[in-house]
Amino acid sequence: MRKGIYLSFLPGESPEEKFCKAAELGFSCVEVPTLETDAERKRYRQAASAAGVSIPSVMNSRHWASPLSDPDPAVRRLSREGVLHSLATATELGADTVLLVPAVVKPDVTYEQAWERSVAEIEILLPAFASKKVCLTIENVGNKFLLSPLEMTAYIDYFDSPFLGAYFDVGNICLYGYPQHWILRLGKRLKKVHIKGFDTRTRAFTSSLLGGDIDWKAVCQALRKVGYDDVLTAELAGEGETPLDKARNISSEMDRILEYF
Repeated sequence: MRKGIYLSFLPGESPEEKFCKAAELGFSCVEVPTLETDAERKRYRQAASAAGVSIPSVMNSRHWASPLSDPDPAVRRLSREGVLHSLATATELGADTVLLVPAVVKPDVTYEQAWERSVAEIEILLPAFASKKVCLTIENVGNKFLLSPLEMTAYIDYFDSPFLGAYFDVGNICLYGYPQHWILRLGKRLKKVHIKGFDTRTRAFTSSLLGGDIDWKAVCQALRKVGYDDVLTAELAGEGETPLDKARNISSEMDRILEYF
């Protein structure tokens, strides 16, 4: 199992500094946002290589402001373009996964419309991902969509593609489910995993991975049972006086969690 962190939660002002700190703190992987230009992508690739860390995944940047489920075709087109920018970023940086929030249910977007529109848009996008051998992954998040593991698996299975899978967020699911249950149901569909802390008593995220009440032993046992052995990527601010302290504490907490494997 590899240990990763999202770029924003690393200390440093430049990508070069951030990737170097990741390596110093024991992170072998760093997830990055979508990069819009070839120059940016080249810079990040070179910086990661120089620091000796890999980039396994890219987070799409437009799926909230311009979702694939929007009623306006122009907005959906903009969203597709953003996903293709994510794919270009992944291709240049050697990532095998792009994270996508596929739809957002809102007062003017019904559940059914979110499903139908996002499916149609993803069908347009998938050939490009298949050609680059990059997996487009669906994340569980607060978008009021795919609210059970049965729905998530049905949605993914509809596409019947090895290049469409699940990006599971352990913390996000705790508001309305148990992460170990979802992991067991997702099984082979599981491509990447985010981790963060959550306290079900206060119904709030925590700044510490171990500060809430997530059953990390059960989570790790479920991941092991389904054969997941890729990367766990921390997506939280961490606790501490400085950005360096926070990232160091995240790394230490992840080491404790990984002992369950």
